[in-house]
Amino acid sequence: MNISVDRLNAGCILTEDVFSMTNRPIITSKTVLTDEHINLLKVFQVKKVEIENTQIDGNLLSELTEANQFIEDDEESFFDKFLYGVSQYKKEFRSWQSGVPLSIPAVRAILLPLLEDLEQYSKEVFSLYHLSNKREYIYQHSVAVGVISALIAQKMGYNKGETIQIAMAGCLSDAGMSKIPPGLLTKEEPLTEEEFAEVKRHTSYSLKMLPEHSLLKKETRLAILQHHERLDGSGYPLGNADNKIHPYAKIIAVSDTFHAMTSQRLYRSKQSPFKVLEKLQQDYFGKFDHVVLQALSNSIIQYTIGSTIRLSNGHRAEIVFVEGRSATRPLVKILEDEALMDLEKNRHLYIEEVLQYS
Repeated sequence: MNISVDRLNAGCILTEDVFSMTNRPIITSKTVLTDEHINLLKVFQVKKVEIENTQIDGNLLSELTEANQFIEDDEESFFDKFLYGVSQYKKEFRSWQSGVPLSIPAVRAILLPLLEDLEQYSKEVFSLYHLSNKREYIYQHSVAVGVISALIAQKMGYNKGETIQIAMAGCLSDAGMSKIPPGLLTKEEPLTEEEFAEVKRHTSYSLKMLPEHSLLKKETRLAILQHHERLDGSGYPLGNADNKIHPYAKIIAVSDTFHAMTSQRLYRSKQSPFKVLEKLQQDYFGKFDHVVLQALSNSIIQYTIGSTIRLSNGHRAEIVFVEGRSATRPLVKILEDEALMDLEKNRHLYIEEVLQYS
């Protein structure tokens, strides 16, 4: 949707980079606009920008063109669907906080529209971190983990029914957070040891909240309980090791950690998906299933030679050569001066995101 900067509200989401007599964007695509961003656009005398139909709170936008005609996009974007799903999950979560029983069909209805033709939206799925919002994190995280888990499951060859169950496990894995004191969910400082112990109980709370229903399998329930277990036995609640952790739970563990690390949180800044992928593969070696990590990697790294990327320093570059063993660190050509750069030898830089696939 193309609208005048004068009509922007805080919470609108850019769909394209914004330039103003600069080689690098003054504000990047998928930025959730604040009043400061809008003022910056006015300072640079930007007249119009492209935004999503849906604001960060899930509300749809109604805008008038300069000819006072209503703008309607024929096709709802994946981000619109995601934000609407988050708004619906938020309502469910708050009802659980009030003591209303969890409805399996209601959560399934939130997820199903997001699972349609999911593989074609892998780029959008791994751009969800741009939408991360400190105050909405708990709701965004649950829906995102469900979607990312489903995409990994598809890459691993699970059938449609199993994929839906894995998505349900991912989305419901943090349902028990609704039973945690609200003050802990919004605390901006690091949790104390006692507070963290309480938060860790959310896995057990989630399991207890689940009603008996034909739409939720036994293995899905087990995955919800086990999604914080680690292959080396360092996880919780039971400290289970590799062969005692259900395969579904191994997928949720990777999805949950990946989205958490790429998201803006109350006490932690978001990180690039490519940087997080490197950490999961290297710094967390032995904790996560390597087959699941490879499926995640295959889902993220789909660029080919000629694809355009943005680096962590803001420069745009073109992929020149990809080494299979270091797929997150290809040889690139900086578009501004056509200089070649090997990201394997320049480890202070990393890929921020893929802008255009070749």
